[in-house]
Amino acid sequence: METLEHTVKVLSVEKLTHDVLQIVMEKPDDYTFIPGQATELSINSQYWREEKRAFTFTGLPEEPYLEMIIKTYPALKGVTNELLKLQPGNELIIREPWGAISYNGHGVFIAGGAGITPFISIFRHLASINRINGNRLIFANKTKSDIILENKLKDLLGNNCINILSHEKVAGYHYGFITKPFLKDQIEAFDQKYYVCGPPPMMTAVTQSLSDLGVANDSVILEL
Repeated sequence: METLEHTVKVLSVEKLTHDVLQIVMEKPDDYTFIPGQATELSINSQYWREEKRAFTFTGLPEEPYLEMIIKTYPALKGVTNELLKLQPGNELIIREPWGAISYNGHGVFIAGGAGITPFISIFRHLASINRINGNRLIFANKTKSDIILENKLKDLLGNNCINILSHEKVAGYHYGFITKPFLKDQIEAFDQKYYVCGPPPMMTAVTQSLSDLGVANDSVILEL
């Protein structure tokens, strides 16, 4: 089956951190997604049209535009480096939405770096229907300046937003990695859902720690 493509114009581009962009684009008629889903995106230009990369929607399905938050890697000279050059009016190509992570009950969200992006739309959706209480976020980054939407996440989750930094010691932030002892210290009950998204080595380590702590495999929801 041929994948449907939609050409959309860029409405705005904003730098959220030193290497993270927020891109707002047109929304095709009748296009919808479930919070947590992604799509394949490419730049509508001669040299980049076939260079497809998966990025997550970070807005809400009911909004009249589409939003993505994308970590860029300028040194790689690839798609994300080209996205740094985007201007309003430029065109992108998006395909149909897909993704393994969707909300399936309250629990603990564990994210590493740009792995937060599927959770942003989920948290915004839960807040919009007054169901965000009871959910907790553990968010791992290298430094404080790497934290995406730090203030927004704190507004949404309050004290249930836990930041841990691996490369920088900052007062009020945990230091180190998401280890089994750290999870045991931060989570009161392990009979709930766990949503995990981040770099593959981090996901492997976290899921193993959760298993060691008695979490059932079917309670762990991963972005594969």
